[in-house]
Amino acid sequence: VQLQASGGGLVQAGGSLRLSCAASPASGRIFSSHVMAWFRQAPGKEREYVAAIRWGSGNTYYADSVKGRFTISRASGENTMYLQIDSLKPEDAAVYFCALSPKGWSTVRSDYDYWGQGTLVTVSS
Repeated sequence: VQLQASGGGLVQAGGSLRLSCAASPASGRIFSSHVMAWFRQAPGKEREYVAAIRWGSGNTYYADSVKGRFTISRASGENTMYLQIDSLKPEDAAVYFCALSPKGWSTVRSDYDYWGQGTLVTVSS
């Protein structure tokens, strides 16, 4: 499955942004048991889990650091996942990656087999 992340940009602290991750239908199918997730990686830091959504049920899972500010969703008919980011903080600045796991929900990077190329979010204070 090929994933394409987009929507990053420069936003003022306190602002909002919506990231998108489109899965190419020609490259494979997303099954209801699959989980899609967002990770992020700030300069000099490890890639960290942000949020995930189970494709079939729509159940969502969030890292504690983003609960209440980030909302993950999907448009299953369009093979697209979204991440709405509100009340942006300087520490949210990172490259955001979307990923897919056929193994179910996990916060572990290595459990995700498919990755998009990343989209950069910059936050000005």
